[in-house]
Amino acid sequence: MRIALLSLAVLATTACQPREPASQTVASAATSARPAAATPAFAFDEADIATLQARMARGELDSATLTQAYLDRIDAIDKAGPALNSVIERNPKALDEARAMDAERKAGKVRGPMHGIPVLLKDNIDATPMVNSGGSLALADNRPQRDAFLVQRLRAAGAVILGKTNLSEWANFRSSRSTSGWSGRGGQTKNPYVLDRNPCGSSSGTGTAIAANLAVVGVGTETDGSIICPASVAGLVGLKPTVGLVSRDGIIPISASQDTAGPMTRSVADAAAMLAAMVGRDDNDAATANSVGKAVFDYSVRLDPNALQGARIGVLRKDMGWHPDVDAAMERAIAAMKSAGAEVVDAEIPTKGQWDDPEFEVLLFEFKAGVEHYLQTHNAQTRTLAQLIEFNKAHATEEMPYFGQELFEKANAKGSLGDPAYLDARAKARRLAGPEGIDAALKAQHLDVLIAPAMSPAWQTDFVLGDHFVGAGYGAAAVAGYPSLTVPMGDSFGLPLGIVFMGPAWSEAKLLSIGHAYEQRTKLRRAPQFLPTADVRKAGASATAPASTTLKPVWTSAEAAATPAAATAAMPAAATTASTMPAAPSTQK
Repeated sequence: MRIALLSLAVLATTACQPREPASQTVASAATSARPAAATPAFAFDEADIATLQARMARGELDSATLTQAYLDRIDAIDKAGPALNSVIERNPKALDEARAMDAERKAGKVRGPMHGIPVLLKDNIDATPMVNSGGSLALADNRPQRDAFLVQRLRAAGAVILGKTNLSEWANFRSSRSTSGWSGRGGQTKNPYVLDRNPCGSSSGTGTAIAANLAVVGVGTETDGSIICPASVAGLVGLKPTVGLVSRDGIIPISASQDTAGPMTRSVADAAAMLAAMVGRDDNDAATANSVGKAVFDYSVRLDPNALQGARIGVLRKDMGWHPDVDAAMERAIAAMKSAGAEVVDAEIPTKGQWDDPEFEVLLFEFKAGVEHYLQTHNAQTRTLAQLIEFNKAHATEEMPYFGQELFEKANAKGSLGDPAYLDARAKARRLAGPEGIDAALKAQHLDVLIAPAMSPAWQTDFVLGDHFVGAGYGAAAVAGYPSLTVPMGDSFGLPLGIVFMGPAWSEAKLLSIGHAYEQRTKLRRAPQFLPTADVRKAGASATAPASTTLKPVWTSAEAAATPAAATAAMPAAATTASTMPAAPSTQK
């Protein structure tokens, strides 16, 4: 289903000639573009875990006050003001959870860095007492009886579950023409930097919410790009762990081979603290058995601001050349790493792109098996993929106003996981992306990590043509099941850009440490200004920006192509969490 990049050589030699750095060209545009509405000052703007813990330790702050502040912030800018529409449901017991953590602290018990910290979860993760819907109205009444294993771990670490975030419906595995950040239950989530731009997906709501300071940290999930892409376009740190490091129990699935959950945060240090609270062996997810002896239970102590000194880093230049600002930001990132003592060389994944077709085959087979298992073990009213397809047809006005369900239909036509076609595709995809892909590239030049642009700048949300995907560099790690980490590396006309670090299986500690060193040297995270649209005319973007290029769609995330449209005039209204059916999509927020 993925479509190869067209005319890459032409784009690389003509459209991607560098112009003055994005950080300079954006200045005049940003000053003339004003926020959609004045947003209220926020006492905890850009607050990190360590700072909040220090304040709570000194008695200057408690978790209940912090939790209430984030709930008020959601009211102020997610439901009103710029109306980001990133939080699909709030936990009615959030304040009770916060007060319980305060009582423990007062009694002298502090569970760790996550104690009393408000967290948002993507709405495909079981967390009581809330609905877990995957964004679909078919599961609008699905209230799990217990928490997903990773939620159990977070709560055991003292985290306060603030609520659930919107997502691309079914983690973007329903249609090849989908619009990221839209779901039948939640409506369309906006990009907080420029409101008519797309938040990417499928962890769209988590990306927007954490970027906009609606919680301290958040959880996303990924099959291929769904953490890295929305984190990149929201100026966040996003970590996709090795498959098996974090349990998938209680998560609505796409692929047993590629699915994982991971932290989405405003700093690498916060991602490290959060990951430590999430990892652990779980008998309900066999893949976690492979993490024994490989998981680290305090990633924070491994962070080294000097980790770039002596590191050997490989640049995947074949994942560049599709946008001049992205290329310029990468060159500045490379220069920063060299100045910190890293040795940076060009590298190549010899099997690049050869895994595309077998990956898609694997996802079709595994989605059908996985989603039916989830439905049947949760006593959902719809218990098979065929019944989900019929539900969508019966509620097409609410569920399919913009795009259909071609991927559902293709997956439903597949057989069992014993099918030789599936087994062959799974082995081939893993081999090409892993041992013969990332591992081979690292081994060829004795490299510690590979780097590439995480993603293009965010495109305008377009309900007519779907997502406009230009390029990305995270695919090999997703298919191999290996870890990847995105860190902010600059912007293009005020739209954040991220760099992605990739390594072999179980290399999270090294990726986080190198990513932390890069982050501390560059400090390129910027808070959003909620601009109504990007003012590119004064920066002369039309003279140098490459033409839109048709690419392969990516499942649960990012890779689809489209063209600009005035999306803010056509954002559908969100369904309320209290009702099974929303009103017909509205042009008003």
